[in-house]
Amino acid sequence: MSQRNSLPYAGIRVIEFTHMVMGPTCGMVLADLGAEVIKVEPIDGDKTRRLLGSGAGFFPMFNRNKKSISVNMKTPEGMEVVKKLIATADVVSENFKPGTMAKMGLDYETLRQIHPKLIYVSHKGFLPGPYDHRTALDEVVQMMGGLAYMTGPEDRPLRAGSSVNDIMGGIFGAIGVMAALRQRDFTGIGQEVQSSLFENNIFLVGQHMMQYAVTGNAAKPMPSRISAWAIYDVFEVADGEKIFLAVVSDTQWKIFCDAFQFDDLYQDASLASNNLRVAARPTLIPEITKRLSGFSASQISAIFEKHGLPFAPITRPEQLFQDPHLIATGGLAPIQITDGPNAGLDTAVPLLPLMMNGGRLGVRSGPPKSGEHSTQILNELGFSADEIAKLGESGVIHS
Repeated sequence: MSQRNSLPYAGIRVIEFTHMVMGPTCGMVLADLGAEVIKVEPIDGDKTRRLLGSGAGFFPMFNRNKKSISVNMKTPEGMEVVKKLIATADVVSENFKPGTMAKMGLDYETLRQIHPKLIYVSHKGFLPGPYDHRTALDEVVQMMGGLAYMTGPEDRPLRAGSSVNDIMGGIFGAIGVMAALRQRDFTGIGQEVQSSLFENNIFLVGQHMMQYAVTGNAAKPMPSRISAWAIYDVFEVADGEKIFLAVVSDTQWKIFCDAFQFDDLYQDASLASNNLRVAARPTLIPEITKRLSGFSASQISAIFEKHGLPFAPITRPEQLFQDPHLIATGGLAPIQITDGPNAGLDTAVPLLPLMMNGGRLGVRSGPPKSGEHSTQILNELGFSADEIAKLGESGVIHS
């Protein structure tokens, strides 16, 4: 059986009214798992395609394995196309401002009256409550949800270096869809699923909330936290290179000292246990740094790897295209850039971090061009060639 036919959500159709990161992530997860995801774009294409700077990677990252139809939903003819498309759907996904879909008559309460089996997933800034009228961004909820406080140094809140809430919020939206599809198998009825940035962020910092509940001590930001382990830090070594090293047990302490011939440290009674070493960090870390300063990062990596000790080079994102593990394990899949100055460029994209049946969930099709599948989808909906041509001539669709 081919991968296409064996994927778990093959046969499920998702109609996606999304942009940016959160909603598209949900659709990407479902598409990677085999669902047919149709992206409904404005007549001039999803604005995400045209973002610059840190947003330039959003569209190619989160829109693989999807089809695209470009429709002018401000026209009656465009709305007719969209409603016919929804009538074929198992799932509708959206991430617009609250009230936007309702104004078009495409909200869950309206659609469920016509399509009771429909599953409808909304991706918002906040779940319903006192904050739900606010405009949220990943950075907004990181600041108000404690994550920026935990990431930066004291008194310098710092957002995480990735769209963590957008991405995870989309993943939780997909989990909700999966659960709703399973429940529909028993009830025959769909439901609304809601996922949000703020609540996702709270889930991420929940461990720090529980630390306070358990100990009565507020969690310190990561740069100034009291480490649970003595050696658990970034060290500067030869030629100014940096490397993360960890020694997280008494057994590993012996292995570390033996590997580098630090017999005097191992025999020091004041460093005999992990907790003693944690207390000694103010002097121990500078001493370890001094002793390792003559080693290169590659030498230390080889020693740590040989002895099974945790370590990590400090890697920049662009270097990951050449990561030997990702290449060897198929963690990167080829795609072609569809928009921007590098349109047409062949590159690679990270896959979902899981395996099924011993293999990765690959890219069946790259990110679509805007309206790439408009004609095909309209054909499937029963529109004739003449009708499709007229819709194109009148600016209702773009193909």
